[in-house]
Amino acid sequence: MSVTLATGGVFLVGGQASVVRANLDRSDWREAGSVTGWVAATVVVAATAGAVAWLATHHGPAAPDQAADGPSMDIPEGQRLVWLSRTSNPWLQTTSAITGLVALAAVVAAVGGLAGPLPALILMAPFALASVLVLGCASVQARVSEEGLKVSFGPLGWPARRWAVQDIESARVEQRTPAQVGGWGYRLSGLGTTVMLRRGECLVIRAKSKDFAVSVDDAERGAALLNSLGAKSPR
Repeated sequence: MSVTLATGGVFLVGGQASVVRANLDRSDWREAGSVTGWVAATVVVAATAGAVAWLATHHGPAAPDQAADGPSMDIPEGQRLVWLSRTSNPWLQTTSAITGLVALAAVVAAVGGLAGPLPALILMAPFALASVLVLGCASVQARVSEEGLKVSFGPLGWPARRWAVQDIESARVEQRTPAQVGGWGYRLSGLGTTVMLRRGECLVIRAKSKDFAVSVDDAERGAALLNSLGAKSPR
């Protein structure tokens, strides 16, 4: 997420600067100068910013090879248990709505003749992309069943990540903060992958020697069910 924001932010600012420069002292957008050189420079700077953001979030000690034993529960014979938990971040949802409105305003301006097609497209594209990406990380739902763990993103529950019960080595609960994992949203750090929508308890699983965490309520019960299902499932 930080890589996307850094790259998109620099590209957005650079693109807008290129458009403003090309249209400076022009009475009609058709008389605007070329923006090719400025756009090329912006792409280079944006790529550099993205690389720096990637390096900044991929740091810290690697997660331990063996995870601590997590909670467990008794599953009555013949019963099938399912655990569900959902979390959303209102600040990310608001950000998605604002960027979406800016993209819509650019379209309206182009249709109404208030702006040329090219300037409108340059303004709309990054804001529309940012709106979709942020909305996809603004809410999450975790589901534990006999099939394993499914983590769905966004209001439509797509995309989603799945882990089969037999692939999950262990499940536990950890208290994590945005500062520990590098911010909000979908984060990569020395702690592994974390979906951070609110500080506090996270459901953490270890699968294929890698940790994945998601900040949801009632994480202990979800971890307990996963561990109990895993104990009954052949590896």
